[in-house]
Amino acid sequence: MSADPTPAADAATEVVAADSPDTAIVYRRLWRYVTPYKLVGAIAVVGMAATAAIEASLVYLLEPLMDQALVARNLETARWLPLAFVTIFMARGLTGFATEASLGWIGRNVISTLRRQVFRKFLTLPTRFFDKHSTGPLLSRMTYNVEMVAESVTSVVTIAVRDVLTVIAAFVVMLIQSPSLTLYVIVVFPVIAAIVRALGIAFRRYSDRIQDSVGEVTQVTEEIVRGNWVVKAFGGYDYERERLDRVDERNRRQNLKMIRVKALGVAVTQVVFGFGVALVIFFAARESLAGNLTPGNFISFFSAMMLMLQPIRRITNINATLQRGVAGAHSLFQIIDEPDEVDSGAHRVGRVRGDVEFQNVDFAYDGKQESVLDDVSVSVSAGKTLAIVGHSGSGKSTLISLLPRFYEASDGAVLIDGISVRDYALDNLREQISLVSQDVVLFNDTIANNIAYGHLAPCAPAEIRSAAEAAHILDFTDEMPDGLDTVVGDRGILLSGGQRQRIAIGRAILKNAPILILDEATSSLDTRSERRIQAALERLMKDRTTLVIAHRLSTVESADQIIVLDAGRIVESGTHADLLAKDGHYAALYRMQFSSGGPAADGQ
Repeated sequence: MSADPTPAADAATEVVAADSPDTAIVYRRLWRYVTPYKLVGAIAVVGMAATAAIEASLVYLLEPLMDQALVARNLETARWLPLAFVTIFMARGLTGFATEASLGWIGRNVISTLRRQVFRKFLTLPTRFFDKHSTGPLLSRMTYNVEMVAESVTSVVTIAVRDVLTVIAAFVVMLIQSPSLTLYVIVVFPVIAAIVRALGIAFRRYSDRIQDSVGEVTQVTEEIVRGNWVVKAFGGYDYERERLDRVDERNRRQNLKMIRVKALGVAVTQVVFGFGVALVIFFAARESLAGNLTPGNFISFFSAMMLMLQPIRRITNINATLQRGVAGAHSLFQIIDEPDEVDSGAHRVGRVRGDVEFQNVDFAYDGKQESVLDDVSVSVSAGKTLAIVGHSGSGKSTLISLLPRFYEASDGAVLIDGISVRDYALDNLREQISLVSQDVVLFNDTIANNIAYGHLAPCAPAEIRSAAEAAHILDFTDEMPDGLDTVVGDRGILLSGGQRQRIAIGRAILKNAPILILDEATSSLDTRSERRIQAALERLMKDRTTLVIAHRLSTVESADQIIVLDAGRIVESGTHADLLAKDGHYAALYRMQFSSGGPAADGQ
C-alpha cells in the first residue's frame, strides 16, 4: 500500500521558526504521513481498545474470585473462572499481536516515505545548499533522526492510545467497585498531568541537542573514514581521537541529562501515585469497617488502580520519545521545505549547435560580499575550444559551473545558441553538456554501470565497450577477471586515480553531448597515460564546443582561444602564440611551468 503525502510546498507554511517549532504543528504535519493507512490504523485501534477492555475485565473478575470462589467457596464459580481467565489471556495475546503488527507496519511505511522524500530532495537541492551544510549532520538526519520519527509514530501512538484506554477501562472498574474511593484517586491525576507537562519542555530541549551531537559524531567519523590515508600519513591519531572525544562527550552529557530527567519523572510520578495508594488504603479500611466494601470489591478496585500505574508511568516516559520524534521530524521537514533548484525554463531542443557566451557575468557566494567573478565576458563558437587558465582561486571552476547551472550568476547572462541558460528546461540544458572533472565521482557499482550512468543506462553493451576503448579503459579492465563488470568499490577506491579519470572520460565519450567541459581532466594521469588519453580527448573534442581548465599548459596550446583569469577578471585573451608574445600573465605561467625545476601552475 503506497501513499503520497501532502506536497512539501503546501505543508511548508505550517512549520514555524526553525529554532522553536511548535510540537502540535509538527506532529500534525507528521500525522499526514499516517492517515493514508487508515484501514490498518483502524485494526490497530480496535486491537488497542480490545486490549484495554480485556485487561479491565481481568481485574474485574478478581471480585468473584475472592468473594465467591475463595471466601464463599462457591463450586460453580470455581469451575467457570479458570476457563474465563484462559480465554482472557488468549484474547490478550491476539489483540496485542494485531496492535503491534499493525502499528509497526504503519511506522515503517511512514519512515520509508520520509526517507525517500528527503533523499529525493537531496537530488534536487541547489549546490549552494550542500556548500552550507556539512555531510555528517545530513547523513544523521537520514539515519538517526528518521528512526526517532519511527519511534514517535509507533511507540508513542501505541502507548498513548492503548494506555489511555486502559486507564479509562480501569477507571470504570474502580467506579463500579467503589465510587467513593475513586474520588480520592482522582485527586492524584492533576498533579501527574502537571509533572508530565513540565517534563515535556525539558525532553524537547535535550532531544534537539542530542540530535545535533549525533550529527557531529557522524561528521567526524565520516571524515576519518574517507581521509584515513591522510590521518595515517600525517599522524593525526591523537588529533582525531580528541575531536571524537569532544563531540562524543557532548553527546554523552546530553543523553545523561535526558536519562536523568526521564528517571526523575518516573520517580516523582510513582511517589505521587504512592501517596494516592496510601490514601486509598486508609479510606478503604474505613469503608470496610462500615460494611460498604467487601474483600472482593477492594481487591478488584486495588488491582484496577495498580493496572493504571504502568500506563501512567509509560505515558510519562513516552513524552521524551514524543519530543525526540517531533525534533527529528522537524529536522526532516526543514530539508523537505528547502526550495529546489530553480527550473522555470521551458525551452527544449534536441541538440544545440554549441555557441556559448558569457555576458558581463558576476558571481558571489551566499553571505560574501567579495565577488568570485567580476564582469566576465567571453564567447566561444560552436565546435571551438576555449581554454581557461589562471592561479588557484581565480574563478576558473566557478565560471564553467555557471554553464550547467550548478550555480546561478549574480548578474549578467550565460547563453547557449543565443538563449539564456535560465530559459532552458534544466534537464534539457544538462543533456547538452558532458563533464569531466578533476574530482572524479564513481559509485559503488560496476565499471560498465559507472560509464553508462543515469540517462546513459539504456546504452547497449557494444556502445559502452566502444566508449571504454576510446578512453583506454580496456587497457586495464581486460586484465581483470570480471572486465567491465568489475565493481569499483566505495568512491572507486579499488582503482587508481588515473583509472578513475579514464572512466569519467569514457562516461563523457558515451554521452556524446555537443558541449564538453574538461576541468583538469588529465590531472591524475601519468605522462604515458596522458598522451593516450589526450588523443582520445582530441577525438572527443572534435566538432564539439569545449571549455578546458588545465594546469598543464601544454594541453591547451592548440586551443582556439585562451583566457587568463586573475581575481575573477579576464586579464588576457588570445591564442597560445599571441599570449606568449604579449609576455604577460600567461607567459609568466608558462615560464614557471616549463622552467627547469619550476613548479607546475596550479589549476584549481
